Amino acid sequence: MTLRSPRERAIQTLAYEAGGLCLSVPLVALFGGGTAGEAFGLMLALSFAVLVWSPIHNTVFDWLDLSLSGRVASDRPQRWRLVHAASHEASTVVVTLPILIWLGGLGLWAALLADLGLTLLYAGYAYVFHLVYDRLRPVQPARRLTHD
Repeated sequence: MTLRSPRERAIQTLAYEAGGLCLSVPLVALFGGGTAGEAFGLMLALSFAVLVWSPIHNTVFDWLDLSLSGRVASDRPQRWRLVHAASHEASTVVVTLPILIWLGGLGLWAALLADLGLTLLYAGYAYVFHLVYDRLRPVQPARRLTHD
């Protein structure tokens, strides 16, 4: 079975979150009415939560894809990339909604609306990010141990 190594998964996750912060903080500050520092603090908290969640989701999704289709993540067809991005963003709502309510000081409906906006932003970003990442850093075949 060929999956990304834990080291490679960590690199992927950190790169994804760093890019996401660069994309989202200015938009949250602009549309949220707060300062850039407040937007950064909120997005940093959300990013930390997603840092914990993303490698779990991506590993499970990659494992299921490999088990069902026999292909590695970097060979994933476009429609499955869309499923991957959508499932990732939909599942993060469970993780991020309480943070938006607590740290963002938002009510339930405002937090849901903010989460929806962030989800749409990150769904598009996730699709592009993983497509580019897989092209730049394809999954390497597992090394076979030989006994001489």
